[in-house]
Amino acid sequence: MRHNKKFNHLGRKKAHREALLSNMTISLIMHKRIFTTLAKAKALRMYCEPLINRSKKDDMANRRLVFSYLQNKDAVKELFGVIAEKVADRPGGYTRILKTGHRLGDNAEMCMIELVDFNEAMLEGKEPKKAKTTRRSRRKKTATEAAPATETPAAE
Repeated sequence: MRHNKKFNHLGRKKAHREALLSNMTISLIMHKRIFTTLAKAKALRMYCEPLINRSKKDDMANRRLVFSYLQNKDAVKELFGVIAEKVADRPGGYTRILKTGHRLGDNAEMCMIELVDFNEAMLEGKEPKKAKTTRRSRRKKTATEAAPATETPAAE
């Protein structure tokens, strides 16, 4: 019975699959965007997002744990430096998958997987969020509360 064995094995043995996902994660960290098949991108998202989440807290234990998965000092340095700064306030969802069509040879579904905070084109159109305000009471504001006093410049 295959209870609780739902992740995609990608047609590979365990060691081959882990090497593939580790190498793809290193490429994603270093280049911020890679092109691959949809199945590999979905498997990569499940593999790399917990590692990116670990990078938010920069301590020796997290660095060693991430290094045990990646085995690349440059990628770990990039992850805990540049990427950790950008994802510090994001509660999850660090990657985005965009479908790009089908591959010509075998008709495999291709896509682009990228780090969300590093796509400048999508970040340009986005406006900063306004702080939410809630109405606590139904009382009317007085004239002094509605229009705060403004200072007049002194004549010199």
